[in-house]
Parts: sequence; structure tokens; C-alpha cells
Amino acid sequence: MVAPDVSVYEAAGGEAGMLALAHAWHERVLADEVVAHAFSHGYDPHHTQRLAAYWGEALGGPPTFTDAYGTESDVVRMHSGNGVHEEMDDRAAACFDAALDDVGLDGELRTTLHAYFAWATRTTMAAHPDSPEDVPDGLSVPRWSWNGLVAA
Repeated sequence: MVAPDVSVYEAAGGEAGMLALAHAWHERVLADEVVAHAFSHGYDPHHTQRLAAYWGEALGGPPTFTDAYGTESDVVRMHSGNGVHEEMDDRAAACFDAALDDVGLDGELRTTLHAYFAWATRTTMAAHPDSPEDVPDGLSVPRWSWNGLVAA
């Protein structure tokens, strides 16, 4: 069992752990015939670093993402306006689980990280299928702990 005073971010290896996980996930999704479609029109060359910073912030790490890259509203807008895509979401989650294997994360940490990714993929990132213009300003990166979503 993980000590309750250790954040999910710290237990996953901090900044280096998030970067390794983001890299492993990105490699997995680019190799997946369904999920890769989301990247078919190109992507920021710093996608992996941005993703690692985002996950790190969401999982109890420093506010690197919001300090350097943008807001939750920006992230949700990037993922909005693409219709409902449950198969892609399911396959992205399967890629995430495989990435957890790739970087050697297991046990309670794996369960917690899987729960976070599944929740984020199917809620906040899928909340506005019709248009990015539907996303409100002022959203904050949701925080996730060993017990799930942290109340704002």
C-alpha cells in the first residue's frame, strides 16, 4: 500500500515518471489504427512534454501545465467538436493500460492511474462533442488522488 501522504504524481515517479508514461502512451496511440486518427493532422512537437505536465498537475504535482502551457479550458477545447467517439476513447484507455505496463507501474498505483485516465477520457475530454465553442472559460485542471476526484 502506498503511504497516504505521497501523491499519485510522486508515487508514479514525479516529473520523470510522467514523462516516461506520456512517451509510452503516445507511442502506443500512434501505433493504434483508430486512436492515431486523432494525430493524423499533426501535433505539437512538444506534445509528450505537455501531456506529462498536464497529467503531473492533475495527479498532485506542481502546476507546470497551467504555468507554461495553458488552462483546462484550452485542453478541453482541443478535445472538443469531434463528435462522440467511444471506440476511440476505449482504445485510448487500452493504450494507456499498455503504457502502464511499458513503464512498469502496477498494483494500487496502476489501478488509480487507470481510474483517472478512464474518468478524464470519458468525462471532461468528451463533454463537448459538438463544438469547442461550447467549452466555458475558466476551467481548472481537475485534481485526482488515491481516492479519486478531489473536490474543488
